[in-house]
Amino acid sequence: MLRWAVIFLVIAIIAAVLGFGGIAGAATEIAKILFFIFVALFVLALIFGKLRPPK
Repeated sequence: MLRWAVIFLVIAIIAAVLGFGGIAGAATEIAKILFFIFVALFVLALIFGKLRPPK
């Protein structure tokens, strides 16, 4: 999922450089949403990993 966030961020940067404001804005929003979903899932994985008893 982090890969998709980076891909949309790169698309947003390229679109902004070329002057496509609408596409750049949309790609930036998608990248931000995917990034925060990734961070939330990462934190949940850390929490549940610590709660599991050691083997």
